[in-house]
Amino acid sequence: MHEEFTVPAKDFSVAGVASSKIKRLLKQLDIPPHKIKQIIVATFEAEVNVIAHSYGGKLVCDIEEDSVLIQAIDIGPGIENLELAMTDGWSTATEEVRELGYGAGMGMSNIKKNCDKLDIYTKAGDHTRVSMYFKLEVQS
Repeated sequence: MHEEFTVPAKDFSVAGVASSKIKRLLKQLDIPPHKIKQIIVATFEAEVNVIAHSYGGKLVCDIEEDSVLIQAIDIGPGIENLELAMTDGWSTATEEVRELGYGAGMGMSNIKKNCDKLDIYTKAGDHTRVSMYFKLEVQS
């Protein structure tokens, strides 16, 4: 199953909309609740990062029998220092974003903690693609 969800830049009124739609899909497919929680925590963090730090993008969800792949793909401007971005507490969020309750600097580390595998492509001045892989236990 393949689904795509547009994620606009700087519009926090829609933060969590795509994640919620993906959660509904996973529930309909009887994915175990503990696995849904992992997937949605990581997905929500990635969705908020696209809203807060990019020029917009999309979430791409691919569900197979034994795995889920969620990709957060933005259209720029890229992450200047990925190593710092992966550090707990590091944030480049604006004061406005922080006042909304986001930007605590836990997004990337929360994504990493909840994925079975994480791949990140980014380059300053270019786009970012965060690929989050989750293994599913196959029901027999």
